[in-house]
Amino acid sequence: MIEKLLQISGFISILTTFGILYVLLSESFTFFKEVSFIQFLTDTQWTPLFTEKHYGILPLLSGTLLTSFIATLVAVPIGLSIAIFLNEYSPKSLRKILKPVLEVLAAIPTVVYGYFALIVVTPLLQKMIPDLSGFNALSPGIVMGIMITPMIASLSEDALYAIPYSLREASYGMGATRLQTVFRVLIPSASSGIIVSIILAISRAFGETMIVAIAAGQQANFTFNPLVPIETITTYIVQVSFGDVVQGSVEYKTIYAAGIALFVLTFILNNMSYFIRKKYQKYQL
Repeated sequence: MIEKLLQISGFISILTTFGILYVLLSESFTFFKEVSFIQFLTDTQWTPLFTEKHYGILPLLSGTLLTSFIATLVAVPIGLSIAIFLNEYSPKSLRKILKPVLEVLAAIPTVVYGYFALIVVTPLLQKMIPDLSGFNALSPGIVMGIMITPMIASLSEDALYAIPYSLREASYGMGATRLQTVFRVLIPSASSGIIVSIILAISRAFGETMIVAIAAGQQANFTFNPLVPIETITTYIVQVSFGDVVQGSVEYKTIYAAGIALFVLTFILNNMSYFIRKKYQKYQL
């Protein structure tokens, strides 16, 4: 009976995925009947809700990539440093305290992070960067990095913790210091788990909505300048979903086209993580 329930659960998850994909593809197909697919991929303006309509996804894509890139730059070094400290340098009693605290930090609602970025981080950055706009990509990118740091730290620490202690003893026996053991033995051995944690965190950043909706400005600019307002794919979907756009119109169907673009982006990222993980596992064997 338990096995049957597990099988049913697996099939439900698969059917849900196919259902979501079917809705996105079917609605996007009707959208691309009215809007050129080439224009969608190459136009540098995204103004479907304006009088002069343009349907280029590049501004939304650049905003998504920019904020996710900033978040990755913040989260990866901090998260890996925390993981290394917890696994190799902190006492066990301190590790038992800090690990749950990190997981609590990951559970904070993203709307709280959004207002923190707008009210606290942006004014601090404006004191250092006078040209920084009130709404910008830098502030939500940094706060998104803080948000995904616990994910990288926790998963990377688990990957380091799973390494057999015999590898550490062998490294120490060869005369290596603790720092050399960490960077030349432990991190290469746990590389597949660390890479997967980073990829999952980036995927989480791609799908983030509230932080960029509150602090980024909701202006679809095709730019990689972090000092100006931007709009991401998820933010635009939320903007249209408020109900001001007539359902069934071309303007409304843009959310499905944007959704399929985000789906493809995440799909490519997840497959990259899979192939990278398999490659590292091959070398480790």
